[in-house]
Amino acid sequence: MTSMALSSVLAGLDATAVSTALPSVIHDLGTSRGYVWVANSYLLTTTAFTPIFGQTANIFGRASLTLFAIFIFAVGSAIAGPAPTLAVLIVGRAIQGVGCAGLNTMVEMVVCDLVPLRERGKFMGFIFGIYAISTTVGPIVGGAFATFVTWRWIFYINLPLAGLTFLMVITSLGALPKGTTVSRSSIKRIDFAGNALLVTSITSILIALTWGGEQFAWSSWRTLLPLILGLVGLPLFLLFETRVSEPTTPLRLFSNRTSLAGFWCAFTHNMLIFWILFALPIYFQAILKASAFRSGIDILPTAAVFAPITIISGGIMSKFGRYRPLLMVGFAFFPISIGLFTRLNETSTTGYWVGIQVLAAVGIGIITPVTLPTILTPLPESDVAVGTATWAFMRGFGTIWGAAIPLAIFNSRADQLVTVRLKDDEMARAALANGGAYTLSAGGSLDSALGLDTNPARAAIVEGIYVDSLKLCWQVALAFALFGFLLTFMIKELHMRSELETEFGLTEKSPEKAVEEAGDHSTSKPT
Repeated sequence: MTSMALSSVLAGLDATAVSTALPSVIHDLGTSRGYVWVANSYLLTTTAFTPIFGQTANIFGRASLTLFAIFIFAVGSAIAGPAPTLAVLIVGRAIQGVGCAGLNTMVEMVVCDLVPLRERGKFMGFIFGIYAISTTVGPIVGGAFATFVTWRWIFYINLPLAGLTFLMVITSLGALPKGTTVSRSSIKRIDFAGNALLVTSITSILIALTWGGEQFAWSSWRTLLPLILGLVGLPLFLLFETRVSEPTTPLRLFSNRTSLAGFWCAFTHNMLIFWILFALPIYFQAILKASAFRSGIDILPTAAVFAPITIISGGIMSKFGRYRPLLMVGFAFFPISIGLFTRLNETSTTGYWVGIQVLAAVGIGIITPVTLPTILTPLPESDVAVGTATWAFMRGFGTIWGAAIPLAIFNSRADQLVTVRLKDDEMARAALANGGAYTLSAGGSLDSALGLDTNPARAAIVEGIYVDSLKLCWQVALAFALFGFLLTFMIKELHMRSELETEFGLTEKSPEKAVEEAGDHSTSKPT
């Protein structure tokens, strides 16, 4: 459990560390074009490769794929750290994402192999508690490096951490079955065609979400075409999977309403987490004038509440064997907290923005350990690997939407407001248009670039643009929060299994072998 918790730290830290450091990254590399792909390339490969790890884990075993994921993650970090250009940084982030896909999938899968469904809540609570800390401390780490050293240490620090995790996993997972060795016959079992279709569909959707409202209008064919192709590609992928002997994502996973609703709850939950983590730093840095490091500190209330509530929620689920009430209560917190986020402005008090973060974090923490057991309860133990991988995919898919959509909405709305409110100020309009509003949101950059300290009238207009652009972000998030709450009414409360049936659990000695070893250490013959 300790090695799996450390693996989750690797996966979670880099997912959010760049949220506060990204404006500094853009400033140092000297370009703002394509900056969103620093985050999106990581999220894209994390999501797209997750189901692949789920399928291949049944072929090659859990331990070998966990080690492979750690190695790939370290390679990506080694490329991203010294990256001389934005393009190289994006490549490194994409490789990191492949490793993160393996880590996210294998950690939960190993826990499922070792612990019965009824008892998984408290163990998942522990793992997710550590993951919660890493994702919410990530902005602090990223902001601290960007402010006091260099953002490159976000990636350099992964190398010794990956080395330590690699050694721990070698030691701790040695008792798990080794799986099939790499051979031509085992490689043929991998669903390459289906996975290629899935990766292409996810890429197409992310391109549309990235372009929409920034490079091209949402109504432009350049935005609509990849979005439609991607959304059509997903059901085609599921249809294709019905014709594969060992599918990556079997259609039977969605055959009951509880698992189906659970998958969409996982999507919505993760989307709203990253929506908050990516939108709040804009508020702190652009409106409250906080540094990158300070904005990481300001988001700390989320971490302080998120992690312990996650552990408590997992323990409650294990004790009472109930998941539906926890989902309903958790998702009830989202519309309340996000509705309050829409009221954030330049005059909001510290108590206000801390309080609504706490409300959101309570909801996040309650839900975190519950979605996977909700999905797996109606499914047989033989579907643990593909069910867990599909759950991780839906979480990753939600992360893509949670990171890309608020930035797209913010940039699109800022462009509209800049054109109307700064029509007589050509210098400010040019600086804030076409993604400039986000780039200049880094603490201190906005005031110095636009001379807001010496021009109170311009400062008031620019603050209003940021407040209103973020308000639209939170209003759209509110619609998704209500959708998540309604999903919980589709879920049925079913009995959670207290027995464990898996071929991938800890290896045990046969009764004959145990008797033989007992005889070797005894002076009398075994009876």
